[in-house]
Amino acid sequence: MSLKNVFNKVLAWFDSSNVKLEDNISEAIDWMRVIPFLLMHLICLLVFVVGWSPIALWVALASYGLRMFAITAFYHRYFSHKAFKTSRIAQFFFGVLGATATQRGPIWWASHHRRHHIYSDKDQDIHSPKHGFLWSHVGWFLCLKNFTTHEHCVRDLVKFPELVLLDRFDIFVPIIYAISIFSLGYYLESAYPELHTNGMQMLIWGYFISSIVLIHCTLFVNSLAHILGSKRYDTGDDSRNNWLIAFLTMGEGWHNNHHHFPISARQGFFWWEIDMSYYLLKLMSYFGVIWELNPIPSNRLYSNLIQKDEN
Repeated sequence: MSLKNVFNKVLAWFDSSNVKLEDNISEAIDWMRVIPFLLMHLICLLVFVVGWSPIALWVALASYGLRMFAITAFYHRYFSHKAFKTSRIAQFFFGVLGATATQRGPIWWASHHRRHHIYSDKDQDIHSPKHGFLWSHVGWFLCLKNFTTHEHCVRDLVKFPELVLLDRFDIFVPIIYAISIFSLGYYLESAYPELHTNGMQMLIWGYFISSIVLIHCTLFVNSLAHILGSKRYDTGDDSRNNWLIAFLTMGEGWHNNHHHFPISARQGFFWWEIDMSYYLLKLMSYFGVIWELNPIPSNRLYSNLIQKDEN
C-alpha cells in the first residue's frame, strides 16, 4: 500500500466523505479500519493498570445505559424505522448522543439497517449469520464494501444538513465524549479523593470498557438473535426472540417481534417482554419530547403465528 493510500485511509477515520461508494465494492477486510477497532479492545486491558473503584463502575454502567438507549431508541427505532416523531432539534441531539457509542453516524447506521430488513437472511443481507457468525457479528462493518452510506435508502435523512455533517465527522463525537469522561475523573481525583478514582481510570471504564461491551451487545442482535431464541411469528427469516439479548440491549432482543412489525415503537409486544427503551420513550412522550409512538395493531399481534404462544 502506497503512502498516499495510507494517508487517505487514515483521513477516512476522521472524514468519511473521503471515501466514495464506487471505491468500496470488495468484501475484503479493510485492515486500516481494523486498527482503531482492535486498539479499543487492547486499551481495555489497561484496567489491570488503573484498577477500579465503585464510582468508575457506576459511571461505566451509566455510560452504557445512556448510549444503549440512544442506539436502540433513536438510531434504530427512530432513524431506521420512524417508529415515532420528534422535533428537528431533538433529532439532532439524539443523533449526537448515539454517535458517542462509536457506531458511526445515524444516517450510515440507518442505511445499512434498512437494507438488512429488505433482504433479511437472504444472500443480499449484509450481516446474516448464514454468511458465518464472525461475518454477521463484526466482519460486515470492517470490510471495504460497507464503509459508505447507501443514500438511496435514507433520502428522508440526507435532507438534513446537520445530520449529513454529523455522519461525515462522526468520529469526533466519541473523541469529545472520551475527553469528557477523562476530565470527570481528573476533577473527581482532586475534588473528592475519597472516591479513589482518576482521569485514566474513568476513561478506561467509562469510555473504553463501556463502549466495547456496548458495541458487542448491539452486534449480538445481528448475529445471535438470528441463531438463538424462540420464533413466535413467521417472518420469512431467522429472527428470534432472546430474553438475554433483550435484557442487555434494553429491549432489542425481541427481534422476531420486531421483524414481524418493524415500525412499532415497542418491541416487547406482551407485558412479560421487558422493553426498557420503550418505557423510556413512553415517559419522554408525556413531556412532549417525542410523540405519535407507533403501536402494534391488535390485528397484527396474533397474525402469522407459528404456533400458539404458551405464555
